[in-house]
This record gives sequence, C-alpha cells and structure tokens, in this order.
Amino acid sequence: MREPIYKKRPVAPFPATFGGQRINDFILLSEGFSNVYLLETGAGSIQINAGMGIEAPVHRQNFMAFSGAPVRHLILTQGHVDHVGGVQYFRDHNPGLEVIAQAGNPEHQSYDARLAAFRANRSAFAFSDKFARAFEDYAQHGLNEFPDQDAPEPDVMFTDRHTLELGGRKLELIAVAGAETNDSLIVWLPDEGICFTGNLFGCPFGHFPNLVTIRGDRYRDALTVAAAVRTVMELKPKMILYGHHGPVVGERLIKEELNALHGAIHFVHDAVVEGMNRGADLHTLMASVALPPELEVGEGYGKVSWGVRAIWEHYAGWFKHESTTELYPQAMREVHEDIVDLAGEQAIIERARQRLQDESAVQALHLLSLLGPTDQLTGDARGLAAQAHKRLLADSDNFWLSAWLSHQLQRMETDVG
Repeated sequence: MREPIYKKRPVAPFPATFGGQRINDFILLSEGFSNVYLLETGAGSIQINAGMGIEAPVHRQNFMAFSGAPVRHLILTQGHVDHVGGVQYFRDHNPGLEVIAQAGNPEHQSYDARLAAFRANRSAFAFSDKFARAFEDYAQHGLNEFPDQDAPEPDVMFTDRHTLELGGRKLELIAVAGAETNDSLIVWLPDEGICFTGNLFGCPFGHFPNLVTIRGDRYRDALTVAAAVRTVMELKPKMILYGHHGPVVGERLIKEELNALHGAIHFVHDAVVEGMNRGADLHTLMASVALPPELEVGEGYGKVSWGVRAIWEHYAGWFKHESTTELYPQAMREVHEDIVDLAGEQAIIERARQRLQDESAVQALHLLSLLGPTDQLTGDARGLAAQAHKRLLADSDNFWLSAWLSHQLQRMETDVG
C-alpha cells in the first residue's frame, strides 16, 4: 500500500546555506531558494540553475569545496529570479560560459521584471524573515558584499528538445512550457536514468501544485501541468533531482508518486468542470472537491481548494455571475461603514465572537472585516481577529497559508498608530 512521500519530506524553501553535498560520483548539490546542481565531467562541469544574485557566492563556494573545474554550460530550468539571478556572477568566474534556456525565457524574464516591485511586496510576508536570518549567517561566514541580481540573456535557446554532451556525459533538455513557467524545462540523463525537474511540480515533491500563487502570478493550466507530469513519467526515471530539498530515489516510488499526482490534478480538474457545467458556484466547489484516498498528495504548498478556484477562474474569469456589483469599480468595502452604522459596531463584534465560539474562524473574520483592515482593528475586535488567526494557523500545514497567518498575527501584535 502506498505511503505518500510528502509525509517524509520537508516543505518550506529557504535561502542558500553554506555546505554543499555530493549526490553521487559526479553530481553535486547546493540547496537554496531553488537548488543548484553541478555535473562533473572530464572536460569541465555543467551547472543547472544559478540561484539568486545574493546566493550565487554561497553556491560557488559550496561547489568549490568539491571541484575547481571550470563550468562550461549553465542550464536554466526556468526564468524565475531564484534560478537566473546569479548568472552573471558565474559568467564572471567562468569565461566562455554558455547559458542555455528554453525559448520562452526572455518573455518570462520580461514579465517578471514588469512586476518586480509588486512581486517583492507580495512575497515579503513569506520570505523577509528568512532573508534576514540568511544575511546574518552570510556575515558570520565573512560574506558581506553580493553581486547584483542578473536578468541574463541566454546564449542558446530551444523550443522542444536540445541535446548536450560534455566529457562523455549526455544530457537531453526537454521543454515543458507552462508547467511552472512558460520557459520550464527538464534535464534528462538517459544513461543514468536521472531527471532534473527544476520546479516543475512546485516547491516540495509530492504535493498538489500551485496553479496560481497567493504571492501573485499567472494562472497555470491544470491540464498543461498534468501533461508535464506525464512527460516525466514516460522517462521512467530512477532518480529525480528536484528544485528543492534532496533527491527522490527509486523507479517504483517515483512511478507511484507521479501516478498519484497526475491522477490528482485530473481528478480536481474534472470535478471543477463537471461542477461548472451543472451550475455549482465557486465556493461550493472549493468546499466540496476532495481527493479520494488513492490519489492522496500533500497540500503543503498548493491546496486542492486553491486549485479549484484557479481552474474555475482560468476557464471563466473573474465574473462570478452572483451580483451586478461585480461589474463596477465600487468595492464592497465602500459600504462597510453603512453596515456598521446600521448594525452597530458592538453587535458585529459580539456576532464575530459567537462565530469564533462556533469554530467558524473565517466567518468571524468576515464580520470583523466590516470594521476595517485586520491590522487597523482595535480593542475587542483586534483580540478576536488575533484569536481567529491563531486557530487557523494551528490547523494549517501549508507553507503559504501559515506564512500569511503568521504575518497577520505579527502585524496585530504591533501597536496601532
């Protein structure tokens, strides 16, 4: 009987730390916000991903502890900032370095750059504390100056497949556009049965994918993600070297996990489509769609309910056909003050307290939101909001949700003013 692998693997991403590790006799790993790998050959090395600019010196030092051979090729599994930011740093230390990416890379980097400030602000709640601790660690190791974040131009780009051979080591680069980004690719070592998947499946292995992230990103089509999973399944890898944390080893284990993930994505997709066609509303589907036991996957990074919403909105857009007000720029919050005047602030607080006592923390927060943004609440309303967040946090095993709830609690612990 299958024991889902997500229960035995870490979830949260973290910045690069000092200390690399050897995976086998020719592959080195340096963990970070996205893993960086070095493949050694007799004719130099091949690197997969470059980390963020601030992480690049750490990754290089980790590799130098094992190998001082020049890096000949640098492969980017996707265009996210935690994959491309260190490219120029590695170019500077490896003259003639060839950077290889999937053809969608320039478009994705342009898209990311367009929203850089927005993304930084939207991601801060999850990563600011991690960065602060990382900088303290780097300073203790004597690292106080960091290269700028790069937005590189690849030297070689391909649309479907690209083969590479160095020092007798054969690599096949396979495009899986849209799985994580429009420029996603996987790296396949056919002779060894090893697949480098980057972040194709999201952050932690064995979890339902984030079809849209709460930090803000483009929707990912569920069927495209499932097709990418199928691409990896058909390779029949013996080892997956993932975008985060350590290897996944064993052909049978990998087959079972990818079968479950592929099935889970299709199950949720089909349930949403069926519900849409019979007229079920979005929130009913979010609350009711659940995976059967045989398709159990983790929800530590993506969540099934979030996937339901992403699929619904990917197909149907933002108009829910529930209220004419959806079609106008005036937000519901513009009449919150009217509702408070009619009901009375204390009545709303008492009803929120009752909802909380009834174990309905989300409904309590809905009521309290009539009184203002969470971090601007005062007195009993602020205390109740904090209690609601603590209850939700205690029930959360999802990285993003827990980070958000913790961030909101921290803000409520700060004096208003």
